[in-house]
Amino acid sequence: MTGLVVGSSNAKVGIVEAIEVLRQGGSALDAVVAGIALVEANPEDHSVGYAGLPNLLGEVELDASIMSGSNLAAGAVGALQGYQDAIALARRVMEELPHVFVVGAGANRLAAELGFPPTDLLTPEAERIWRSRLDADGATSPGQRAFTARVRDLVRRVSSDPELPKAAPEPHGTVNVIARDRHGDLACGVSTSGWAWKYPGRLGDSPIIGAGNYADNRWGAAACTGRGEMAQRCCTAHSVVTFMRFGMGLEEALRTAMADLTAIDDPYASEINIVAMDKDGNHAGASTSKGKTYVVMREDMETYEEPRRLLVPFSNG
Repeated sequence: MTGLVVGSSNAKVGIVEAIEVLRQGGSALDAVVAGIALVEANPEDHSVGYAGLPNLLGEVELDASIMSGSNLAAGAVGALQGYQDAIALARRVMEELPHVFVVGAGANRLAAELGFPPTDLLTPEAERIWRSRLDADGATSPGQRAFTARVRDLVRRVSSDPELPKAAPEPHGTVNVIARDRHGDLACGVSTSGWAWKYPGRLGDSPIIGAGNYADNRWGAAACTGRGEMAQRCCTAHSVVTFMRFGMGLEEALRTAMADLTAIDDPYASEINIVAMDKDGNHAGASTSKGKTYVVMREDMETYEEPRRLLVPFSNG
């Protein structure tokens, strides 16, 4: 069986490394960690790992989860501070603790006990963007404008300088990678620094098994990016896999899960994206926004391809 990797568009930074792991006979779990780790280390990506945009208080908090489709084992960390390698730590939770999810000070303590190198995650560029705050008028949807206006109000109340200049970067982002190895085993991983300017301790869907991440060899795997609170409410990643379990094809499963998401009454509703693979290695992505892509690469390919995602616009307008 040929190894295969799919992921969010920013996973292109690590997808070749992930495929090389599979070419060398590594497991799907190995490939997921290898691919995501390079994104976590990328200083140009302000949505994941090192250089991630911080919370309200200027603290970078990382979330990650990983799942094995062969035995449904899973591990996750949330609100991790001072350590870059969130996906690798999530795997250690899965393999070495009798737990699935460790957060906050406990996650920091575990990273130290396991010898992970401490890292100052807040780069000067990320801090500059954080200090510039968010211009709600530059948001791209009514829900995002409402959300960013609310966050900007919170920032204004805690900031020592309310006259700081404004900027309008995207407030959220995530990397996800799904891999299938030569044995047919699936694995899925997600890593993020979460919503910029978020309330300290906020957890989105990324570290929550079933919401932002799910894998089962019998049916397939799925992972989400975008407004995690919506995926939490619909258990979206698990839903995609469950719909395939009940006989839907991959595209139908994605469209059905996206329809559930876009029908949510959420005043902060904003972009939602899913990438998925079925048990046979068919792959697809879906998004509420036009022109969104994902990346895919097989062992026998020299470089990755970047197909368009299915467009499923918000049903409530």
